[in-house]
Amino acid sequence: MAVTEGESPAEPRVTVRRPQRADARRNFDALLDAARELFATDGANASLEGVARRAGVNIATLYRNFPTRAHLFEAVYLDEVEALARIAAELDDHSPWDALVTWLRRFVGYATTKKAVYDAIAHNEAMFVTCRDIIHAAGRPLLERAQHAGEARGDVSFDDVLFLVNGVSGANFVQDAQRDRVLTMALDGIKAQT
Repeated sequence: MAVTEGESPAEPRVTVRRPQRADARRNFDALLDAARELFATDGANASLEGVARRAGVNIATLYRNFPTRAHLFEAVYLDEVEALARIAAELDDHSPWDALVTWLRRFVGYATTKKAVYDAIAHNEAMFVTCRDIIHAAGRPLLERAQHAGEARGDVSFDDVLFLVNGVSGANFVQDAQRDRVLTMALDGIKAQT
């Protein structure tokens, strides 16, 4: 995880854990992937039976891993946040601008998932605060690196960038290609002018 020196984001408090056995872990991960896809397309009211079917498991397996819909929402949300942190840590070999853009494009996927599940897990304020800290610890150094390299505008804060990208993510685009074009325009606003 790309944590700024001295920072140590707390672990989010979650009610489900990834199983230890390999076969159970595969089912768990398949359920998370299926839920993420269905929540992104169908929203928070996506059918749990549909999630199980898409994951290739029965509904009992879903409930064994995620006793309630809220447990599944929390696990999907946390998995997205952890993926953002992992991706940030893997971008050291990219140029500063490419690293920032790669991470922000991934952030758009996270924001879509967050929008789909936010109302369902809004009761877990502590988890949101911790996840926000993890996101900042992962993404802020990427922006700062691009700013120090003269590739990103020096007058924008990480919060500014998140608001901009969240605005793009929150729009109801007709096609993914349209969302990608609008995101590219937004990223041009962050890029340093030469």
